[in-house]
Amino acid sequence: MKIALMSAAAVLALAGTAEAATLKISCGAVGQELELCKQSVAEWARKTGNEVQVVATPNDSNERLALYQQILGSGSDKIDVMQIDVVWPGILASHLADLKPLAGGAEKAHFAGIVANNTVGGRLVAMPWFTDAGLLYYRKDLLAKYKLAPPKTWEELATAAKKVQDGERAAGNDKMWGYVWQGRAYEGLSCDALEWIVSYQGGSVIDSASGKPSINNPGAVKALETAASWIGGITPKAVLNYGEEEARGVFQAGNAVFMRNWPYAWALSQKADSAVKDKVGVMALPKGGTNGRNAATLGGWQLAVSKYSKNQKLAAELVMYLTSSEVQKQRAIQGAYNPTIGALYSDKEVLQANPFMGNLYTTFTSAIARPSSVSGNRYNQVSNQFWNATHDVLSGKSDAKSALTALNASLKRLAPAGFVAAK
Repeated sequence: MKIALMSAAAVLALAGTAEAATLKISCGAVGQELELCKQSVAEWARKTGNEVQVVATPNDSNERLALYQQILGSGSDKIDVMQIDVVWPGILASHLADLKPLAGGAEKAHFAGIVANNTVGGRLVAMPWFTDAGLLYYRKDLLAKYKLAPPKTWEELATAAKKVQDGERAAGNDKMWGYVWQGRAYEGLSCDALEWIVSYQGGSVIDSASGKPSINNPGAVKALETAASWIGGITPKAVLNYGEEEARGVFQAGNAVFMRNWPYAWALSQKADSAVKDKVGVMALPKGGTNGRNAATLGGWQLAVSKYSKNQKLAAELVMYLTSSEVQKQRAIQGAYNPTIGALYSDKEVLQANPFMGNLYTTFTSAIARPSSVSGNRYNQVSNQFWNATHDVLSGKSDAKSALTALNASLKRLAPAGFVAAK
């Protein structure tokens, strides 16, 4: 299948005609992100004669956004290319360069929904780099040992997790837990909580049609009550301080039956030094009861060019190279980072390295978006209130109904006339 995308070789040839310069890029460092980023930018620099410096930024997405806002708000050219979250285009758009005139149509090969997400006011402010959706990881060997099937509902997960946890602890592993996930008060918890709520038919935090807060409903209450019931039972209380890597650390050490995480965790679980190598299965997250649905929060990261960069054209060429088919394929094979180019999901080498990418293709293409489009540049405030309310329920500071009633009222005060995304 031909990919309607400027090839990496073409991008390199184009970049090679420009005067040598030094660019600065920020990359994430979750899993193998930083290693693979350095590898790709070094290759581009070597072939084009330019220099690329990788700038360290916080791993925590909230802290990284705050840093970006500080840098961009001052008009600084400290970073030319920024790795930005899928929910940030509306927040940062006014500070980012329009890549459409510089992309040469390359964006047409990527998932249309992500390109639309990255287009603000008709301007393509970021190129898709990799996409994400929440997944359930499980110990195939332990489910087989206890004659259990992979869970279809959260209730089945809790039952299976308890049975295996108790059995393994009785057998001598007192560190075994049933289920680990992201419970710290940060953006990752907003992702997990949205999955629970949608799975119980609790709608979204803000109704996209009306712009009105819609979080206070029975389905959402049931979802948070269910998650809170796991704490101290099948889930350690320490999960209230877990991010992605803390959850992965417990699971990969062989001390958890189930884990919620993003696709990147697959490649790491299969490394030679992993205690769970060849023992892991990956599936869609469970439904909320028999009348619920499977729900995975849409994640993923984009590459954007600061409009304050002194080398915008060259920075855009670097972005086109890094988001090209060749580089995305390499990142998928080496790090299990999901491509944003549909054709790569039928690539034999990609599927051999990541079988779940083919099996769960619809999970990625139908993932649930956070309410970033409708809330626009106020999304960070919305998410902050959402994750704090959720954390209060999980930690026992509040019951679910009270927390969601208060959250709904607070969101209404934030936007009395309803949320309308900035155009």
